[in-house]
Amino acid sequence: MLVLTRKGQQSIMIGDDIEVSVLAILGDKVRIGVAAPRSVPIFRKEIYLKIQGDGCVEITEEALAQPQAE
Repeated sequence: MLVLTRKGQQSIMIGDDIEVSVLAILGDKVRIGVAAPRSVPIFRKEIYLKIQGDGCVEITEEALAQPQAE
């Protein structure tokens, strides 16, 4: 695992087209933004694990239909 340190309003790039930004740091919570092509599904880990465990296609299709910031 690569571990990076970022301050608020700083970003990292994954490949050429995925940007992960630290939007805000509020106490013990960090608000993160992800800019990625619509073809890249993005899930919180607990949702991803549920989808994988249930084999739930409906959730995946519904989540892919959600607008993503670019």
